[in-house]
Amino acid sequence: MEKCIVMIDAGFLSKVSRELGDGHYFKYDLLKFSKNLCGNLEFVFKHLFFYNAPPYQSTNPNEGQKKRKEEYDSFVSKLVIDDFVTIKEGRCQRLRVGGRYIYKQKGVDTLLTMGLMDIPIKYPKIKQVILIASDSDFVPVIERLKDLGIKVILFTYFNRVRNSNFSRSNDLIKSVSRYVKLKKEDFEGCKFFENHSSIFK
Repeated sequence: MEKCIVMIDAGFLSKVSRELGDGHYFKYDLLKFSKNLCGNLEFVFKHLFFYNAPPYQSTNPNEGQKKRKEEYDSFVSKLVIDDFVTIKEGRCQRLRVGGRYIYKQKGVDTLLTMGLMDIPIKYPKIKQVILIASDSDFVPVIERLKDLGIKVILFTYFNRVRNSNFSRSNDLIKSVSRYVKLKKEDFEGCKFFENHSSIFK
């Protein structure tokens, strides 16, 4: 059986979790989740790269911001003790739009792109990669990996609801070797170890 690396855009996966959880985040074991995806495709799990941005912290954090940061740090500390997990962090940007604040990840997609390109260098024997993402910006690097003999299997989510956050990127779908639509059972089949519902906010 071939070995496989899993690469996750945490912000996107969090949105999928909430969507499939009917407005509530699933409580699940992220490492087991990744291993199950590999096993379902008859691959052997090699390593998980988790790309995320810590919760926003103002110059003088309020109690809500402090609590989210504490929960995030607790979540990360449980993951990094495992040699099979690497966490890469961008940053969270707060913008004021129309009288309210919105939060966006910055630098995460760049880090994920760099991680994808590192695979043939750091893991020359790996020919299978599972990517959990939705951004068409990954298309060029996916096509480059294909030229190098590395197949990218996309696990994603989309629907046909008007004005939904889950629009389908045809360019991304066409670029990968295969795509699989994430479903509720993928989350429910993993043993709970920590409530991480607030760390992506």
